[in-house]
Amino acid sequence: MAKCWTNGTIYTMEQEHKTVEAVMTEGGRILDAGDTRELKEKFGSQIDEVIDLGGGTLFPGFVDSHIHLIGHGETFLKLQLSGLKHRGELLDKIAGQARRLPPGTWIIGEGWNENEWEEALLPTRVELDRAAPNHPVMLRRVCRHVLTVNTLALQETGVNEDTEVPSGGVAGKGSDGRLNGIFKEQAQDLILHRMPGVTQSYLETALTMAIEDCWRQGITGCHTEDLSYYGGCTRTLQAFQKVIMEGQKKFRTHFLIHHLALDEWLEEGRLLVPESEFLEYGAMKLFADGSLGGRTALLSRPYADDPATSGVAVHSDEELDRLVAKARSAGLAAAAHAIGDGAAEKVLHALAANPCPAGRRDRLIHGQILRDELLAQLKELPAIVDIQPSFVTSDFPWVLDRVGDAKGLHVYAWQTLLRSGIPCAGGSDAPIESVSPLLGIYAAVTRMKPGDAQKTVYGSDERLSMFEAISLYTTGSAYAAGHELDRGRIHPGYAADFTVLERDPFGKPPETILENKVRMTVVDETIVYG
Repeated sequence: MAKCWTNGTIYTMEQEHKTVEAVMTEGGRILDAGDTRELKEKFGSQIDEVIDLGGGTLFPGFVDSHIHLIGHGETFLKLQLSGLKHRGELLDKIAGQARRLPPGTWIIGEGWNENEWEEALLPTRVELDRAAPNHPVMLRRVCRHVLTVNTLALQETGVNEDTEVPSGGVAGKGSDGRLNGIFKEQAQDLILHRMPGVTQSYLETALTMAIEDCWRQGITGCHTEDLSYYGGCTRTLQAFQKVIMEGQKKFRTHFLIHHLALDEWLEEGRLLVPESEFLEYGAMKLFADGSLGGRTALLSRPYADDPATSGVAVHSDEELDRLVAKARSAGLAAAAHAIGDGAAEKVLHALAANPCPAGRRDRLIHGQILRDELLAQLKELPAIVDIQPSFVTSDFPWVLDRVGDAKGLHVYAWQTLLRSGIPCAGGSDAPIESVSPLLGIYAAVTRMKPGDAQKTVYGSDERLSMFEAISLYTTGSAYAAGHELDRGRIHPGYAADFTVLERDPFGKPPETILENKVRMTVVDETIVYG
C-alpha cells in the first residue's frame, strides 16, 4: 500500500526552484510526484496513509559523502577537546579525567586544535605527564593526522627512541634527543596499533550512536571509511551488519575500503557481509598527504610560515602507482585523500596511468589546494572531488598564513570546481568537523564563520548558491556513489529517502539556515526521526 507525503514545500532537486505538492511512495520507492489532488485521484484506494509535512520543506535525503561513521560515534564516548582557547584548558581536562578514572586506565581524547589557542604550540609528553602521571594518555588532533602521548603511553606501547619510524611518518623529538610524544601521519600507527583493542560491543554502541545522531541532523546515509581502524575489516563489517541489518537502524552506507584492509575485504569481508540495500562497497581509499594544520599536506611550494617544509608525501610515486593498480585489479575505483596541490598532482598521475574500470568513479578527497592544470586533469579523467565546505569555517584565516601568496593556486575553490564542470559531493569529515549538513550548506553559501561579528568572507568568488550547496548533499553524493539514477532526487523509481526541514531555506538570508531545524528524517519510506 502507498503513502502520500503532502502539506509542505517539496523540492525535487532536478533543477533549481522545481517543487511539487506531494510525493507518493510504496515499498521504499517513489511512485510519483506532483499535484496532490491528481495523485490522490490516480492512486485512490492504494493510499493507506497520508503523511502531513506540517508546512515543512522536504528534500531528497541528505547524504554525507565523507565521514568516519564509527569515529563520529566515538565522539560520544571519548573526551572531547574542541573549542578550547588555550593549552591550559586541555591540560585541565586531562587532569580532571585522571581524577575520575582508576590509575592505569587509558585517557583518550580528540579534537584539539592548537591554532585556536593563544600560543599555537603542540602539547608535548612532558606536559601530559604533569597532568596525568599515572594514566597512559593519547590525544588526537582535530585533523587526525597528529597525535600526542605521555611517557606512560610510550611505555605501554613499547615505543622509544630506537623504534623504527615508518616511511611517511614523523616522530617528534626534543632538543635532548628524546621523543617529545608528538607523532604525525604514518608514525601514529606506532601508538594506535599497540593500544588496547576495542570490543565488539564498543563498535556497535559507537555505530548506533552515530547513526541516531545522523538521523537527528537529517542525514539518511553516508560514504564512510572505517574498515582499517578497529582490529580488522571483517569484525568492523560485522558491527555494521549487526546494527543496520539485524538492528533495523536503516541508514544507506557506502564503504570506502582502506588499502590496508583491501586484502582482508577481498578474501573474507565482502563474502561474510554481502551488499544490500543499506550496505554497499565503493572505492579503495588511500592517503597521499596529511593536513594543513600539521603542515603535512603536500604543497608544490614551501609553507609560507615554515619554508623548511612543503609537507609530507605518504607514498612514493611508485607506491601510489602500485596501490592504484591494485585497486584496478580488484575492479575498484580509487578514492585518494589529497589536500595539497603537490599530493593532487601525484594522485592524478597515478589515476591517469591506471584507467578506472567501466562503471566506477575515482574521487579526489578534499582537494583544498589545486592549480589550473590539475582542474583540467580532473575533468579529463573524469574524477569527482569530495569537498567539505565546513572546513572554511575552521581553517580560515590561519590557513592563509600557511599558504602565503596564493597566486596560481585555487584555495578551497568550490565554485571554480563547479564552473569547470567537475562533479562535487559534499561531506563533513566528521568527527573532524561537525556532522551537520546545515553548517556545511551555510559555509558553502557564505564562506563566513558562524557568529563572526565582522562578517569576514573568505573568498567571495567561491561562494555557492543555496541550490548548488544543497545539491552537494543530494545529487552530488548520489553521483559520487554511482546512484544518480535512483537516489538524490524526488523522481519516480528513486529511493524514498527524505530530509524535512522546519523552514524553506530559499529566498532567505543564508545565515538563517543555521537556525533551521530538522523536522523529519525518512529512510526507505520509514520515519526514523521526527
